[in-house]
Amino acid sequence: MKLSLLLLLSIFNFLSAFAGRISGLVTNQDGQPLPFASLTVKGTSIGTTANSTGEFFLSVSPGTYTIICQHVGYERQEKKITIIKDDLQLDFRLEKQELTLGEVIVTQGEDPAYEIIRQAIRKRVFYRDQLSAFQCQVYTKGQLQLRDYPKKFMGQIVDFEDGDTSKNKMLYLSETIARYSYRRPDDVKIEVISTKVSGQTGGFGLSAPHIFSFYDNNINIGSGLNPRGFISPISENALNYYRYKYEGFFMEEGKQVFRIRIIPRRPYEPLFSGIMYIMDEDYRVHSVQLELTKTSQMQILDTLRIEQLYVPVSSEVWMVKSQVMYPSVKMLGFDGFGSFVNMYSDFDIDPDFGKKFFDNTILKYTDSSNKQTLSYWENARPLPLQEEEIIDYRKKDSLEQVRADPRYLDSISRRRNKLNPIAMLINGQSFTRESKKRIITIPNLLELIKYNTVEGFVLNPQLTYYKSLDTGIGRKAIAISPQIRYGFSNEHFNASTKITYTYGKKYANNFSLSGGKDIYQFNNYSNQGERGATLSALLFKHNRRKIYEAWYLRTDMLKVFGEGFSTGLSFQYQDRMPLENTAFYSLSKSKDTTFTPNYPENFDGPGFLAHQASSVSFTVRWQPGNRYIEFPGRKISIGSRYPAFMLTYTKGIKNFLGSDVDYDKWRLQISDQVNLKLAGSLNYRFSTGGFLNARNVQIPDYTHFIGNLSLLATDYMTGFQLLPHYQKSNTDKLVSTLFAEYHLNGFLTNKIPVFRKLNWHFVTGVNAMYGSEKFRYTEVFVGIENILKIIRIDYVQGFDKGRTIHGEVRIGILGITTN
Repeated sequence: MKLSLLLLLSIFNFLSAFAGRISGLVTNQDGQPLPFASLTVKGTSIGTTANSTGEFFLSVSPGTYTIICQHVGYERQEKKITIIKDDLQLDFRLEKQELTLGEVIVTQGEDPAYEIIRQAIRKRVFYRDQLSAFQCQVYTKGQLQLRDYPKKFMGQIVDFEDGDTSKNKMLYLSETIARYSYRRPDDVKIEVISTKVSGQTGGFGLSAPHIFSFYDNNINIGSGLNPRGFISPISENALNYYRYKYEGFFMEEGKQVFRIRIIPRRPYEPLFSGIMYIMDEDYRVHSVQLELTKTSQMQILDTLRIEQLYVPVSSEVWMVKSQVMYPSVKMLGFDGFGSFVNMYSDFDIDPDFGKKFFDNTILKYTDSSNKQTLSYWENARPLPLQEEEIIDYRKKDSLEQVRADPRYLDSISRRRNKLNPIAMLINGQSFTRESKKRIITIPNLLELIKYNTVEGFVLNPQLTYYKSLDTGIGRKAIAISPQIRYGFSNEHFNASTKITYTYGKKYANNFSLSGGKDIYQFNNYSNQGERGATLSALLFKHNRRKIYEAWYLRTDMLKVFGEGFSTGLSFQYQDRMPLENTAFYSLSKSKDTTFTPNYPENFDGPGFLAHQASSVSFTVRWQPGNRYIEFPGRKISIGSRYPAFMLTYTKGIKNFLGSDVDYDKWRLQISDQVNLKLAGSLNYRFSTGGFLNARNVQIPDYTHFIGNLSLLATDYMTGFQLLPHYQKSNTDKLVSTLFAEYHLNGFLTNKIPVFRKLNWHFVTGVNAMYGSEKFRYTEVFVGIENILKIIRIDYVQGFDKGRTIHGEVRIGILGITTN
């Protein structure tokens, strides 16, 4: 047995030593390179793909072979060669596919393409489900380039810090070789064998081997492009969405291959356009050249071209050999384009997966995947690099070595740290010291000066010091955030600090400690920010943000256990003190409006006196089916298709540190985002809970609900849009809430000319509260979103205890809520 094994290895090594390398160039009839042409050894699964300039290479053992060269839209070409041991130059010049119209049956004036498509639709489910599982190897190369960009962006000079002032730049270049395993209906596992990123030693490149199957009804190419997905030209109801034109056929392996032009029936539907090749008799997809544009309801990108080529892997089964995507975008002066090629090989169409082969880790980078040598890549890479890619690797690898020098890092930091008045005013600014891995962040100057009726004008400087404690890529870090606060009217000085320590190899955990003296809203979790409160007080003489002062100490701990399970534990002590209005200045001269006392206006409960409160909270969060990307030593959650459950229990501890409060309360929350594909998406957040014991509950410890009286919308999934603050605060045993919104994501509005042109979408939903009769409140709303990508306008109608109350308009701006 040992002798036989040694003999086989010796023979293999002997043959490998004499393996020949075929290299060449694939061009069209005009001598122009054909990017990503497919080349296979006839009768085998051995093959390769040309690069974007048509160059290819292929290593084979000595022998006689027939090499097949294919490219979508061009005639297939075969060449017979003999390899001994020397390298061989083999070029292909492919002619444009000559189509024959032939004799086709025309039914009642209908284009023959329709009957071909009907046959393909009938066979769609068969080909979609033909394999219950498969496994293959995938080589992925992705690149993003710029051909133009502005000198300045948002007031700052655009500098890529590469010493190159040309407009043409390679922004991103990566290569990955992975093993891709699939089992119906939706089990996926991607094991990255090797990966590299230009300019990032130890970086992890893109691995996205998913095959976009046009046998599916709906094709999801990333929710960012269109959360509804895109309708396949051979979907079950494709004839309602597409028109088709028969353009002829060509012969391949004795069979006709029909060329069908795909034409959307209406613009601004999630539809493809282009060419699909369908095989006669089998009516399977042979290849595709399809495109998505802005009129396909595609967002972010301007165009996305998709090319696929299928090849037989057995007498009955065809699989995608190559899949290439070409994105392009012009935005804010940046003009970018790219290509992402997946090359599939070594198909196993009857794999034997063990019972525990598939788990919640769908993408795993092995320990050595990013440590492969240059010689490894020269041998493993199935298609040659372009000249510009070779230059990019060399240039960025050299720059990376320079950037590792602490002196260089400090010089970069000095350049980045130059004071930018515009940035400081609007966004704030970060000051880095790259060599020490530390960052000091100062908020924007608009946050420095505030105003309210209790403190008057407030000076509130603050900053955050961040320090990475890991020598390489890791999570271990510490952040320190001190702040001071001085009210010029009440002459109170407050100071506090928060320290956060992040740690954990596989999962991110953190521990924080904070303390000092600060200002709190009566609802500690309210999202009424101070910037909005300042404007509201100065311009409209409204002081809806009610506050108190407290000495406090707080600790929080988050522990992630994996499999969607995490826990949180927090303790808080507050020595609470009431505050009164001392400032009454406003630019508003209205005599009908006056500032109200610093006490919740709509609160139906006891007054607020000085007291102490100690409490402890324990939270458990679980989301079944959580999926992960696993890097060496750590995991990152990418969400789940199932709802998330969160249970929180809070105990007010009487007499601990002089605490006066005595209560027990709980809350269960269930939330999810449901993708309805072409019909849009549904988001909901349901919660229920209340007090088990309410012997001594102070206002900040009540169950509060986020309300809103501003034209600017509050967060849609956590707050009521018309409810006055504190009106429904309570200590009841059980009160439930539901926030639900249905985003149509272009469904219906793509039938309205102006709306579809502007890509505006309908949204509707309901916010509801249910408890005892006093706590029955509902809001229904309908609106338009995706206005300039960031604006949403809703009309909201409220119902309190079954009675209709007023309706109002609310305006939402992405990233901004009422404050």
